[in-house]
Amino acid sequence: MTKLLIRLFVKSYKDVHLPEVRARYGKFAGIVGIVTNLLLFLGKIIVGLLFNSVSIIADAVNNLSDSASSVITLVGFKLSGKPADAEHPYGHARMEYISGMIVSFLILMLGLQLAGNSVQKIINPEEAVFGVSAGIVLVLSALMKGWQCLFYKKVGKIISSPTLSATAADSLNDVFSTVAVLAGLIITSLTGFNLDGYMGLVVAVFIIITGVKVIIETSNPLLGAAPPHELVDHICEKVLSYDGILGIHDLVIHTYGAGRCFASIHCEVSASADIMVSHDIVDTIEHDFLREENIHLVVHMDPIDVDNPRTMELKRQVSEKLREMDPQITMHDFRVVWGHSHTNVIFDICVPFGYGVSDEEMLRKVGEMLKELDSKYCAVVTVDHDYVPNLEAKKESGSNRK
Repeated sequence: MTKLLIRLFVKSYKDVHLPEVRARYGKFAGIVGIVTNLLLFLGKIIVGLLFNSVSIIADAVNNLSDSASSVITLVGFKLSGKPADAEHPYGHARMEYISGMIVSFLILMLGLQLAGNSVQKIINPEEAVFGVSAGIVLVLSALMKGWQCLFYKKVGKIISSPTLSATAADSLNDVFSTVAVLAGLIITSLTGFNLDGYMGLVVAVFIIITGVKVIIETSNPLLGAAPPHELVDHICEKVLSYDGILGIHDLVIHTYGAGRCFASIHCEVSASADIMVSHDIVDTIEHDFLREENIHLVVHMDPIDVDNPRTMELKRQVSEKLREMDPQITMHDFRVVWGHSHTNVIFDICVPFGYGVSDEEMLRKVGEMLKELDSKYCAVVTVDHDYVPNLEAKKESGSNRK
């Protein structure tokens, strides 16, 4: 059914890579959410008021909040599709994350309010009368929410939307909360023990948990979360595939929303190669990534003296010593300024985030290691940190190419 709806209401639905088509998917999902959640709210609020059930009313208000969330999602996708301008040169795609953040706080506030009402109902219980119509409404609601979950999950996967994926999780939680309310109705009818307030509290807890999860999920891209390993691997493998690129390091990726990816990377090239040839390789890499991947990549060129046997032998020795210290440590940008009284050995080492040794202690150890090789060696070392450990293996394999 989801595929049929997409074909009917999303123009050019196959061109998902286009920002305007992606925005159409998001706006369509928002409209579907508004309509279905309003229908669920109306059905539940009528039944809840008729039978004086706080748990059903809580579930109804939850659906109303979902409808409001869909409005925010709709507005967020509409704004995120705006082109870049002078005030926002990287575009407006992050509005999708901001709208998701607003939704998450609304969910959390609603959950806290419903929890308070349910506790009051537990302390001061009121007689609630339940009927078959209430059970039918709740069963239909659970089925509708289950369809919503599959719908949001499908559309979210098509356009890689964290907001819609979070909405799908919220819909699944609604299925569980509605089933909990229905179970409370059945148990109350069979035993005579009023579980209405308790089931209302269960629904509130589900809402609060969902709100916290969505806050975390939507805040990560705004704070600058590490990019997916698959994207890092793809960029590294593609850059290393170009002739003349001996190694790579210092890959940095910034995402300003879907389709707005900016990155920079350092590429090692032979110092003896024609600089115009090396520059042409770098230009080709940048143009290919923009045309083929829609990634705005900036390449910094690092010349490496691969034709000096003395320098390359020292590099081999230093690399071996670093591996003995810890296989996680890698090295790049290796240069040597040979002198009579002292020799400056210049390079960067890279360790993963959360490494157990401080940068100052690491520099001290590396300096001592170089002195063991030759007392004239002076370490001029910079410590870098990488967010993707498996990038190091690719750097290592790339630096061995000539």
